[in-house]
Amino acid sequence: MLKGFFNVPAPVNEPVKSYSPGSPERKELQKALKDARATQIDVPMYIGSEEVRTGKTRPMSPPHDHQHILGHFHEGDASHVEQAINAALGAKYAWENMAWEQRAAIFLKAADLLAGPYRSKINAATMLAQSKNAMQAEIDAACEFIDFLRFNVKYMTEIYAQQPPVSGNGVWNRLEQRPLEGFVFALTPFNFTAIAGNLPTSAAMMGNTIVWKPAYTQIYSAQVLMEVFREAGVPDGVINLIYVDGPTAGEIIFKHPDFAGIHFTGSTGVFQHVWKTIGENITRYKSYPRIVGETGGKDFVIAHKSANPRAVAVGLVRGSFEYQGQKCSAASRAYIPSNIWEDVKKYMLVDLADMKMGGTEDFTNFINAVIDEKSFDKIAKYIADAKANPTVEIIAGGNCDKSKGYFIEPTVILTKDPMYTTMCEEIFGPVLSIYVYHEDHFEEALELVDKTSPYALTGAIFSQDRYAIEFATQKLKNAAGNFYINDKPTGAVVGQQPFGGARASGTNDKAGSMINLLRWVSPRTIKETFVSPVDYRYPFLEKDL
Repeated sequence: MLKGFFNVPAPVNEPVKSYSPGSPERKELQKALKDARATQIDVPMYIGSEEVRTGKTRPMSPPHDHQHILGHFHEGDASHVEQAINAALGAKYAWENMAWEQRAAIFLKAADLLAGPYRSKINAATMLAQSKNAMQAEIDAACEFIDFLRFNVKYMTEIYAQQPPVSGNGVWNRLEQRPLEGFVFALTPFNFTAIAGNLPTSAAMMGNTIVWKPAYTQIYSAQVLMEVFREAGVPDGVINLIYVDGPTAGEIIFKHPDFAGIHFTGSTGVFQHVWKTIGENITRYKSYPRIVGETGGKDFVIAHKSANPRAVAVGLVRGSFEYQGQKCSAASRAYIPSNIWEDVKKYMLVDLADMKMGGTEDFTNFINAVIDEKSFDKIAKYIADAKANPTVEIIAGGNCDKSKGYFIEPTVILTKDPMYTTMCEEIFGPVLSIYVYHEDHFEEALELVDKTSPYALTGAIFSQDRYAIEFATQKLKNAAGNFYINDKPTGAVVGQQPFGGARASGTNDKAGSMINLLRWVSPRTIKETFVSPVDYRYPFLEKDL
């Protein structure tokens, strides 16, 4: 229940630092990278008030330099999942009954810590462990997560301030937003440090307590986030960070009667398995669990014959190859009209030839490594199959090397078959597939865009013809939860473009909006009558005179 309403600081999007040569932030980040590479850290699990070290350690290495050891984390087992659940349930009463403004202050402090003293540390961790260049780390690990924290606090206060508009004579109607009954499971991916931070904190902000399991390849930066949470004042047991494999966690969590919900970002296959498992265990739970998930994408760019070829080329290069295409929003299939194709191709090849690939510590490298060997092998197979297929042509890239790091060149596949494998399946790497359609067959191309993929996360239209833009916007209304006009289909900003998709891409609960926070509360309406009736009879029961 709202215990007092105060104006919280009005959120604004965190400014993105440039890291240009000679800038203070560049020097600070370079020092943080050097210090992190020179130190091997020992990373425990955080359960309740304990730092848990099991002795069963696993190494953490940069994807672009997989022989270098950044440190080791302590892997847990089923007993640690149970311990984390108990810690979350034990912390629940005090946390959910803490005044909302006290919870808000904690997360606003976390945002300021990330904006200030922890900025270079969280960016360096993301650059090293997830192989992001300086700009990709800055807009993710620093700016986006800071935005999530600040904007979510504002959304939280607006949710609590919502009350029934009418009470009537002698009656007071009011509304309270309760946290869910039980604990929330946050299952977070490798590719965005901001997502890894937002999934547990958005639910925790609303009074829930959390069991958080990050991807193993993101533990190095998750450890820094946990440092921030603890320094900001998140109480013991509110966010419990464990490192166990997925099946071990699922076997216990999804059978627990106090399981109240899951906040998930990851693959469609895993999410569908989670949903099925929850359904199979539905009679075990005290309440119906909230299932919130953002999953895969096969994101599109379609250009109209009126489009600016240079703008299309830049949108494709940036949208497909920033962070090696390891974004659920990355452009991975494109439909280009025949009249501008040669120009688009020319501009793309010039840009791709200019891109350097290598480790993140060299700030002149635009392309870095994919996350691990499993990912490398999967992407490399798609490329090898394309090379062996006489119906497609690789017009850029196509080379792979994992001897030092998991490096795959930005690869562009040109196909005459709009249903070729790489036009349909999610690859999650630096591979863009292009189909060139006849410039007068725009409507048919839109049909292909809509029906080729089961996903519906992001997409973009490039056109200078407003009729074409309007037509595509309507035609593709179910094909993307985030739709872009004359821009790449990546880079959603908190507070500006709440993020999420439908169809096979998830539940579309829009991270970075009030919509998402409403999933982590259960409303209760209260009607209070000041003078209670003492006679059951209504006036209509009286006899006519």
